[in-house]
Amino acid sequence: MNDEVYEEGMKVRREVLGDAHVDRAIANTTAFTAKFQDYITRAAWGSVWTREGLDRKTRSCVTLAVLTALGRENEIAMHVRAAIRNGLTPDEIGEVLLHTGVYAGVPASNAAFAIAQKTLSEMGEAGPAASPPPPSTDAQSRD
Repeated sequence: MNDEVYEEGMKVRREVLGDAHVDRAIANTTAFTAKFQDYITRAAWGSVWTREGLDRKTRSCVTLAVLTALGRENEIAMHVRAAIRNGLTPDEIGEVLLHTGVYAGVPASNAAFAIAQKTLSEMGEAGPAASPPPPSTDAQSRD
């Protein structure tokens, strides 16, 4: 395996997820999980997240949408934190989750919103700003 890919992957992994998270993952690595940790560092972080085709902010949007769509709730908080690190605002994260709800389903989006809100609160970030509901257009509301 190419050590340059591993080193670049570890650099990006730390920049996106933060040193504390990566240090915990490394500290918790066992003989059983070592090959997996090596694989994700090389494949995800060293070979995909380092590509020039998308910036990190866009990659975070895609990641949050896919995790939400697939119901991978155990990964959402980590990637909400990463999205903030990559320049997304809480409002933009909310837009990603709302948009994902249209295509992946309301229950998946609802769960992701709950996780994101909790994570953003823990980070001291304001959640997406509340916007008033659109005015009703039915006949009763005009009376």
